[in-house]
Amino acid sequence: MRFRPGRLWRYHNFLKLWSSHTVSQFGYQISFLAVPLLAVLVLDATPFQMGVLIAVGGLPTLFIGLLAGAWIDRRRRRPVLIAANWSRAMLLLVIPITAWLGALSIELLYLVMFGLGNLGLLFDVAHRSFLPSLVERNRIIEANSNLELGRSASEVAGPGVAGALVQLASAQVAILANAVTFLVSAMILQSIKVEEAEAVHSGQGRTIWKDAGEGLKSVVNNPILRTLAISAGIIGLFNAIQEAVWILYIVRQLGLSPGVLGLIFSIGSVGLLLGAAMGQRTTRRIGLGPSIIIGVLLVAIGDLIIPLATGPALVLVVLLAMAQFLFGIGVTTYNIGQVSVRQLMTPDHLQGRVNATMRVVTIATMPVGALIGGYLGEPIGLRPTLFIGVAGEMLAAIFLLLSPLRSLQRTPPTGL
Repeated sequence: MRFRPGRLWRYHNFLKLWSSHTVSQFGYQISFLAVPLLAVLVLDATPFQMGVLIAVGGLPTLFIGLLAGAWIDRRRRRPVLIAANWSRAMLLLVIPITAWLGALSIELLYLVMFGLGNLGLLFDVAHRSFLPSLVERNRIIEANSNLELGRSASEVAGPGVAGALVQLASAQVAILANAVTFLVSAMILQSIKVEEAEAVHSGQGRTIWKDAGEGLKSVVNNPILRTLAISAGIIGLFNAIQEAVWILYIVRQLGLSPGVLGLIFSIGSVGLLLGAAMGQRTTRRIGLGPSIIIGVLLVAIGDLIIPLATGPALVLVVLLAMAQFLFGIGVTTYNIGQVSVRQLMTPDHLQGRVNATMRVVTIATMPVGALIGGYLGEPIGLRPTLFIGVAGEMLAAIFLLLSPLRSLQRTPPTGL
């Protein structure tokens, strides 16, 4: 039964979903910093190897993304969430165990990241699809704002914890901590008591490929969702170009330690909390479409500061923290808006397929961007590569500004 009256925080099932999401995101933020640091500090990875490391996590979306959405729409979503978190925890344990045994290699790290990419795909699509069955549609923006608030809090604490663990212990210990958070998240999900609706099964003669095609068609034929998909692809491509080299740039070129890097993330990520806390108010005041556009602009401005940062260590820390602050406000504002739009415009039986299609478009460009970033980092340098990433993010903002999304002020109608 869905929750109707009162505040979402008083609804135990939503509170459990929020807690599970926040715990898993906290762990993810640890590995987001710890795995690349492990590759750089322990395995002495090259820029191209870092690009490959980022790319392999997105490859599963290219291979099974659309089918994953159709598969999830054929079953209840909560068991998928639980199984994915248990599996992610077990797979993460491979990294510290092989490292302590002296058997870790960059190739093994690729395989683990590929497996985590598969599980992360299933989890994310199921999670986006599960929320509309847990809360009323008129609470979707509020629910997404609260979920982003939890994720933002994780991004404030996670990198600082990761940096401290890597500095004081090792990257292996930090990754072990991430595995524990996935186990805790799975156990919280198991405690949710909700009668999830029966999955809608395909009619006779319909294959999973036809179901997947229906999700793709729903996005292509809807001008708002199509605009979001194209812009997400652009953002994914150029953000991946940046992500492929930014840790190398900060650690090797700017000379900052893992502990300082974690501190920068934690200080700057206050912007994530601010963006999440103001998300519902922002969308109500300026509209869903404009809030998405402003979010992308802030992301680009924040990323622009990184290659421009120069000076003594203290100045670098302040500038990089400012960059993270602006990025945090931008990315939460963007996420709250674009996720809410697609959840509100999509009927329940298509949630998995539409969410999967959007993820495919978003993630499909990321391996390409990561490989481009890793390749460019060697011949032209890390700093120019970062500037190329920023230019692409600005392009995405301009595209959205010229699209029908700029006039989307209110909650879009349900249905496609």
